[in-house]
Amino acid sequence: MIITNNRVLALSSIAVLLAGCSPSSDLTVSGSVSDYKGSASITQGLAKTVEENLFECANGRSRVAGIGEIADASGKVWTVPAQNHFTTAPKAVDLYEECANITPESIADVDEDSVPVTIVDANGEEITGYIFADNYFELYINGQLVAVDTVPFTPFNSSIVKFKVNKPYTIAVKVIDWEENLGLGTEDNRGKAFHPGDGGFIASFSDGTVTSSDWQAQTFYTAPVYDLSCLSEVDGKRLSENCTTKGTDNGANAYAAHWETPSNWMAKDFDAVSWPQATEYSEDEIGVNNKKSYMNFIEKFSGAGASFIWSTNVVLDNEVLLRYEVK
Repeated sequence: MIITNNRVLALSSIAVLLAGCSPSSDLTVSGSVSDYKGSASITQGLAKTVEENLFECANGRSRVAGIGEIADASGKVWTVPAQNHFTTAPKAVDLYEECANITPESIADVDEDSVPVTIVDANGEEITGYIFADNYFELYINGQLVAVDTVPFTPFNSSIVKFKVNKPYTIAVKVIDWEENLGLGTEDNRGKAFHPGDGGFIASFSDGTVTSSDWQAQTFYTAPVYDLSCLSEVDGKRLSENCTTKGTDNGANAYAAHWETPSNWMAKDFDAVSWPQATEYSEDEIGVNNKKSYMNFIEKFSGAGASFIWSTNVVLDNEVLLRYEVK
């Protein structure tokens, strides 16, 4: 999706001016990798496609969900948009998924009793979770992979999961804003061939747990970046607020910033004390008012007190890891 909220567009215009571009001009890359002083690994340009498409929509149209690889100046190879378990992990049950002809009008039309239960603790409480992700999620409970999204890119879907666990427990989620232009964080949208998409994640659970700024959210892949000086790091936050979110027809030479994902980031005892808190976004900012996969079950999302969350930049940050401890 593309954010059209006036506040975000205003910030985008400011960022364009900071980057030295007028709003009507095509974007050009400024600076060089050698000028960058942050902790990220920097790549430039399109990635090599290594997987053409992870998902085919049998009943309609979907954007191509490919996987790519790209090397930085030192030769380190990065997977874009992110490493994932889409082809190997158990899938969540769809609340709403057009490609599979699962289109209930409300939660009352969903057979929740048929949803399988993942056992984390055999004597634990059975908990039901309702999830909407733009675009893709992988859900871990106490380090155990419970389920992944059934659709990596589009059309937009929503999910239901069940698991048994004892409190306290830790929720960890990998969320990915997929991309058509691999390695560039962009897609063909709004009349531009290289337009950055936005993310968004919201969930509620039957034990009262909801997504909010109490969760933690750390960024691991940011793109597109046209001026590396717009990136900064403050108090554990990987910031791109001064980078433009403008689309362009000529974005194949943009930069991308990558950070190494800790191997045990999803573990219950992982030390995430340095990770920043999640940023909350409104339904208008994410743009879900016309998405039946969300609106048909809104009482399980914002109606349950949950908020959309992401990192500090819902447009440019494409791989984000979320964590929350349920007391």
